[in-house]
Amino acid sequence: MKKIVIINGHPNKESFNFAIAETYKKAAASGAEVKEIVITDLVFNPNLQQGYMKRTELEPDLLESIEKIQWADHLVWVHPVWWGGLPALTKAFIDRAFLPGIMFKYRENSPWWDKLLTGKTAHIITTLDFPTFIYKLQYAKPSVNQLRKSTLQFCGIKKVKVSYFGPIKNSTDEQRAKILKEVEKLGNKLK
Repeated sequence: MKKIVIINGHPNKESFNFAIAETYKKAAASGAEVKEIVITDLVFNPNLQQGYMKRTELEPDLLESIEKIQWADHLVWVHPVWWGGLPALTKAFIDRAFLPGIMFKYRENSPWWDKLLTGKTAHIITTLDFPTFIYKLQYAKPSVNQLRKSTLQFCGIKKVKVSYFGPIKNSTDEQRAKILKEVEKLGNKLK
């Protein structure tokens, strides 16, 4: 049975991203073991005050989140695109949880590193308030590149799919229902 962790990076529980995450969870749960990380519910200091010079003690919610990520075969990231990037709290979660020695390990006296999440897969589901083709062509997908290449692939997750949904702003109930049907299909694929 596939082990999936859904990581919801939207800070507003009334957002459409929560409907997306819930729809994916219900679809996947009939054939996979599913756990969730709802970043807005976590209690942690978002500031990596010492950078990577000195490790800030990990709060219990971060330790539990790290355990879930290490347990999972497949990570599903749900987040909006804000100013071309990830929401601040989602970026803070990555800064605090995706640490050397936990998600990757630097090699002594070498510029290279070991990728500690090798063998896992991921799917990024992102929402936008403007047409997705503009985000892809004009802006070159900065939040997706950051999460996919600079975080997930850096840590060893080679197979990372991406689904874009937008524009969400001013979308109708019918358009949102169609998106949720597509998300349901995505969740059903991993059974």
